[in-house]
Amino acid sequence: MTIANQQLQAFIETALREDLGDGDHSSLSCIPANTKGRAVLIVKEAGVICGIDVAKAIFQTIESDIAFHQHLSDGNAVEPGDVAFEVEGHVHTILAGERLALNCMQRMSGVSSYTRKLQDMISHTNCVLLDTRKTTPGMRMLEKYAVRCGGGGNHRMGLYDMIMLKDNHIDYAGGITHAIEKVKSYLKTNNLSLAVEVEARNLQEVEEILSSGKVDRIMLDNFLPQEVKLAVDLIDKRSETEASGGITESNIVAYAETGVDFISVGALTHSVKSLDMSLKAR
Repeated sequence: MTIANQQLQAFIETALREDLGDGDHSSLSCIPANTKGRAVLIVKEAGVICGIDVAKAIFQTIESDIAFHQHLSDGNAVEPGDVAFEVEGHVHTILAGERLALNCMQRMSGVSSYTRKLQDMISHTNCVLLDTRKTTPGMRMLEKYAVRCGGGGNHRMGLYDMIMLKDNHIDYAGGITHAIEKVKSYLKTNNLSLAVEVEARNLQEVEEILSSGKVDRIMLDNFLPQEVKLAVDLIDKRSETEASGGITESNIVAYAETGVDFISVGALTHSVKSLDMSLKAR
């Protein structure tokens, strides 16, 4: 479970510029530049930790030889009072990186914790829990990594790595059959090998997708669990199946038990609660 170094570095540099501006005047004004110190990251809430390597990269971007002592790993279950890491170096560095490290880790750990909670609920099935593109702009790579740390899987990363025909695509293109025909022609013309997923809003559309030729996955959008079961039986493994829309803690088990291959939940990233933690001087 890794994040591309080049992407991560670009994110960190942009975020530090946003926060530091022309300098951390709070620290510059009252703490001598050569002051050294130590701080520890303390977890204050039970969950699944994520973003430790990101925090390390943040501090090392500011001060390349700063000492970073890691006590936990991403994906570990944590309890209040657990210490994730210690950092030792110039106090100006610690204070400059503190908020960015916390913002990332709290958000990522919240995503990991909620993903683990939902994944555990459906672990008795073969269904795979997926995220969506409903991510925080600029933080998609971090949030999708956090989903993986929580035991879930990633849907497409963006618009570029999979063809996904949703209701608006289908309506603008003039219908399911025409849209699928155009996609197949486009892939052939451009010599592209991309998975194709098509959204169905009802069983009639499932039948039309099946009759239009093989696609890699059919998304069953806003189907009730009993409707998902009917669709899964109708598709009969001729395509992967994915349930999406209106899936919550209260009904995710019912959806997973239909035999659907995947369940995608936007709430994994778009409305998750951050995990509480703090960085304290020691």
